[in-house]
Amino acid sequence: MNKRDLIDAISTRMGDKKTATEALNAVLDTIQFTVAKGDKVAITGFGVFEKSVRPARTARNPATGAAIKVPKTSVPKFRAGADFKALVNGEKKVSAGRK
Repeated sequence: MNKRDLIDAISTRMGDKKTATEALNAVLDTIQFTVAKGDKVAITGFGVFEKSVRPARTARNPATGAAIKVPKTSVPKFRAGADFKALVNGEKKVSAGRK
């Protein structure tokens, strides 16, 4: 499922595509901005979005074997919540009205 498919799925529940697009974009923008600031976004039952820092390290170029210094970087991280994990594992039923 891509973003367009997600908007279509939301629009069937909300009524129209414009509202669904604005709602999805607002949620995604808020999550991205909050995580980029260094704060975490926790959605109960769904999961936690947070910023993770990867330390600087030395890697090897596979073609030449030369050592390369890789600087520290920040990356987004997601940890699934208990309800989400249970649904994926088939331990929890999908709610009525959803596919």
